[in-house]
Amino acid sequence: MDLEPVDCRVEGKLGRITLNRPERFNALSLEMLHEVIKALEQLSTDPSVSVVIIDGAGRGFSVGHDLNEMIDRERSFFDELFSTSTVMMEKIQSIAQPVIAKVHGIAAAAGCQLVAACDLVVASEETRFGTTGLKVGLFCSTPMVPLSRAIGRKRALEMLLTGETISAEKAADWGLVNRVVNSESLEAATVELADQIAGYAPIVVGLGKAAFYQQVELSETAAYQMTKDVMAGNATIADGQEGFKAFLEKRDPIWTGSVDS
Repeated sequence: MDLEPVDCRVEGKLGRITLNRPERFNALSLEMLHEVIKALEQLSTDPSVSVVIIDGAGRGFSVGHDLNEMIDRERSFFDELFSTSTVMMEKIQSIAQPVIAKVHGIAAAAGCQLVAACDLVVASEETRFGTTGLKVGLFCSTPMVPLSRAIGRKRALEMLLTGETISAEKAADWGLVNRVVNSESLEAATVELADQIAGYAPIVVGLGKAAFYQQVELSETAAYQMTKDVMAGNATIADGQEGFKAFLEKRDPIWTGSVDS
């Protein structure tokens, strides 16, 4: 029996998306891209889900696009493939919930792009990361978009122009990965980070995530103009006021998810 290309489930406050083509090192087929988009949309509208974790089944996270379906195809197929991939990457950053990549084995080409597009990344220490497209005659043009924003121009160009992979330790040093742990601790470390975030008011986390991506490409002056309005609005909603009161009263806050103060 063929496996479903994506496994989507809810575990408490956590949404889980597992790339589920282990026999192909979770190569990102067009079908899988559509299924990940559907899973993100489904979890984003579930009020019980505060954080989303994306991981890969089998021996690696993802080797990138599936070369098997890229042979002797018309231009229209590639337009659809890379457009759909772009929609998936943008969806990760547009949903309110933070998205954490739990990475092991290999994250290459569009798989590395997926890692770079996620809000946070926890990786096992043996993981390798690379934009390896040059090795198969395809420059990683779309992967370089989130990669260059995560690690900067010179480091991104080194990865793009050499096609060589880097270690998890170097990926953390360069800013692509937040935390590196041993493989036995990967699940626990990822869930620990997710649970910490899930303990905060989801509506406030969502406001903050949206504001981060809006301000990060603005000039400093424009970013301040935008974020001061976000903070003023945040301070007036119910969970903002509840947080203030709980701190002053030395008690745990009770988040309501309401915008009404």
